[in-house]
Amino acid sequence: MFRSRASATAIAAIVTAAVIVPSRGACQQRGDSDFALGRNTEILINMLRDLSTQYVDKIDADRLLEYSAEGMVAALDPYTEYLTEDKMSNFEVMTTGKYGGVGSLIRKKGDYIIFAQPYEGSPADRAGIRIGDKILAIDGADAKGFSPDDVSSRLKGDADTEVTVVVERMLDGSRDTLTMRRERIAIPSIPYSGYVADGIGYIQHSDFTEGCYDQLREALERLQREGDLQALILDYRSNGGGIMQEAVKIASLFLPKGTEIVSTMGRDSLSRQTYLTANDPIAADLPLAVLINGSTASSSEILAGALQDRDRAVIIGQRSYGKGLVQGTRYLGYNSYLKLTTAKYYIPSGRCIQAVNYSERDADGRAGIVPDSLIREYRTDAGRKVYDGGGIVPDIKLEPNYVSRFALTLYAMGYMEDWADDYMRRNADRPIDVRTFSIDEADYDDFKAFIEQKDVPYESQTRHALAALRQAAKADLYDRTLEEHVAAIEALVKDDKQSNLETYRREIIDAINAEIVLRYAYQRGVIEHSLTDDEVVLKAIELLSDREEMQRILTEQDLPKH
Repeated sequence: MFRSRASATAIAAIVTAAVIVPSRGACQQRGDSDFALGRNTEILINMLRDLSTQYVDKIDADRLLEYSAEGMVAALDPYTEYLTEDKMSNFEVMTTGKYGGVGSLIRKKGDYIIFAQPYEGSPADRAGIRIGDKILAIDGADAKGFSPDDVSSRLKGDADTEVTVVVERMLDGSRDTLTMRRERIAIPSIPYSGYVADGIGYIQHSDFTEGCYDQLREALERLQREGDLQALILDYRSNGGGIMQEAVKIASLFLPKGTEIVSTMGRDSLSRQTYLTANDPIAADLPLAVLINGSTASSSEILAGALQDRDRAVIIGQRSYGKGLVQGTRYLGYNSYLKLTTAKYYIPSGRCIQAVNYSERDADGRAGIVPDSLIREYRTDAGRKVYDGGGIVPDIKLEPNYVSRFALTLYAMGYMEDWADDYMRRNADRPIDVRTFSIDEADYDDFKAFIEQKDVPYESQTRHALAALRQAAKADLYDRTLEEHVAAIEALVKDDKQSNLETYRREIIDAINAEIVLRYAYQRGVIEHSLTDDEVVLKAIELLSDREEMQRILTEQDLPKH
């Protein structure tokens, strides 16, 4: 029987475990598992060999393995995956926030790739790259027709190596040849911090990559130095998480040393591990408000949930995503890895934050959410009722602000960015106030004229539903009866370009303003600009200014199930 080294190691581990468990039934179960693993390993290898050598068309062995691996994990959860050598570089960026390159986002425009957002202080930024500059050549290779991946792979590389780029300037069409020295680019986890009201600080935290604790601590200490910090807003909206240990360290800034923050447990209770704060807090009594939404996940849920269970912060926003699964990586050989789920997260009250049960699926293969009948009640340190069932339910629930599909379509087509480039050509020397800037009526009229010449592949949900209704009516032989009514409703639907530009005027202007501010003041400027009318931030300021209400919520208010 032929087995890979990884399979043999796994089998040996199972056999060893079986030896130290005295139960006869357990030994039998281990033995059955050992035999099944060995049998299926042999079948899989035989299948890979025969397909590779006998299939009618030539099959790439690497792709065949990828297909096999994808099939094996398809019935598990979306976080368990096979990572090839190519994918590992992206995985490293996700976990460390660092890569070797020139430091800029890029996007495709026509036949070329353009710089979409040079990071502040990066090699690209220091070389004078502006948003909209077109990449004509890289290290002597004509870049016309290059895909974003082609350009990205050429711009990235080991730190202290050079890359030469020929660019066409967005502002005046001139050409420049720039030689940039690549660096280890660190994408900041804290893109913005500052004061949003008298005595109230604000920190936006975007991910849990290596070192984010140090960045957040530095931001907090800077707020303490620069002003009279009396309360703090921590913004974890759309933070997808990352390294769990960073969340534990951040919690130590606000909770006593030795406080339990999270525990993990795998297949059985013997695998349970508990994580405690290891440092004394530097803001033990500072009133806190934590902002979350439906895209707050994983480590950000651990932090928000721990602060809620310890009655240390008021949580504001929408119910979080509900990712309570722990992943680890296993080396498979030849620079490939398996990322697999090994445990679940449990926050201090004992509740698990995982929302979807991937181990149980319906007849169509869909994983189910926890039904109301199985949702259990838990208690915070102060005795407030909280519930499991997935995610963190906020203490103050606010309705999310949805962006229309029409505005999203304009953005996805690059039209807002293209118009912002035109605006910059006309107003390159015009200073702006980052907090108060907005385009005026004449500017928006110009944008509408610009869009009038563009193809916008958009159909409203209402018109789409009417088309489906017509089709269903035809199938049910009701089409003649209902057509007059459907046509009357259709006549009321105004979803042509010009009508939509008025209907969604406010959110389109907001998006355009953000694009222009980005060109003047980088991402930190966009965040500062948005804070002036952010309803969730304004609610947090209102609450932090009312200490009695804060105290009532943290000591008396139970949470709903949903």
